[in-house]
Amino acid sequence: MTDDDLSTRLIHHAYRPPGGFEAVAPGVYKASTVIFPDVHALRTYDWKDKSGYTYGLHGTPTTFTLEQRIATLEGGEHCLLAPSGLAVISLVDMALLRSGDEVLLPDNVYGPSKTFAEVELVAWGITPRFYDPMDPQDLAAKIGPATRLVWLEAAGSVTLEFPDVPALVARVREANAQRRGEHAIVTAMDNTWGAGIAFNAFDLGADISVHALTKYPSGGADVLMGSVVTRDLALHRKILLTRMRLGLGVGSNDAELVLRGLSSMSLRYHAQDASTRELAAWMQAQPDVLRVLHPALPGSPGHDAWRRDARGAACLFTAVFDAAIPRERIDAFCDRLRVFRLGWSWAGPISLCAPYDPRSLRGQPWPGVGGLVRFAVGLEAVQDLRADLAQALDALRA
Repeated sequence: MTDDDLSTRLIHHAYRPPGGFEAVAPGVYKASTVIFPDVHALRTYDWKDKSGYTYGLHGTPTTFTLEQRIATLEGGEHCLLAPSGLAVISLVDMALLRSGDEVLLPDNVYGPSKTFAEVELVAWGITPRFYDPMDPQDLAAKIGPATRLVWLEAAGSVTLEFPDVPALVARVREANAQRRGEHAIVTAMDNTWGAGIAFNAFDLGADISVHALTKYPSGGADVLMGSVVTRDLALHRKILLTRMRLGLGVGSNDAELVLRGLSSMSLRYHAQDASTRELAAWMQAQPDVLRVLHPALPGSPGHDAWRRDARGAACLFTAVFDAAIPRERIDAFCDRLRVFRLGWSWAGPISLCAPYDPRSLRGQPWPGVGGLVRFAVGLEAVQDLRADLAQALDALRA
């Protein structure tokens, strides 16, 4: 046997493992090329309804499995994956908006989503406008003839206001009723905070739910991924074909990590939620803190809507400091923390914090408010996290 003969035999080896293997973890299938049994299959297999495989970019058993499980988590029917949370936000914008259209976003929207709208969408002739998410009438007043897409976010990014989502959706439906089905406005919710556990975006009236799987579904702070879930097949197909044309896909090893994280997701969500509520209430009692923003705290913006519509409150809270405290002292407070680490993202095992300038977050910043610090509570012992906050506050006072 020559070396060339051996190479061919190894590549085209006849052995096939027996079927019927089953384990706790789904199999990980990695492929760019997919092998077809014959020409008829090559010409007829359809990946769009998950009935067949054509190319790794369009799906493998691993990614199809993850999509179906995320659809179940979110209470939807159809799911698409993309490389990050921001990627799925951008995908929805690109699939549904055209030059001359208008998109409405909440004033407390996720910062990169706002930047994408103000830079990329504007360059394509699409107009972004911003509404007060705590005032459904403000949304109604800003819906115009060119409005095609309304973004919802619950809770709001960084400042964590919890809007009356059904009331916002009702304003959109009223506008759609006047259009009589022509150029209907679509509502899309960033449901990363609720994660399919605190509430169901579709039950609150949204047409689309996007989710940064980077956060709770992964849980390990080691993978980037996003999902788009819908119940309407036509809407799903529209976004699906845009994703295909953009060439967006995810790696099977990343899908494996998210599939692994899903099994413990509910336990982690509720454990981090409980720790966060305890720390938020403790922080609110500290004399150096002007207020704490957290939907489960009475007095936090949107608390009543949260209490009516949600069954959980995630792992985030934001401390608001008085304007009399210089930014340098707030930065030093963050640097002083040892269990909380400085970093972006949240819902991983390690607790994080990040300071924010409120002037960068809103069209009309709050008067009298100094710096903000957003905390993301991980899985450490709550007494260790509280002690860490206490020692850093002591240094802030000194």
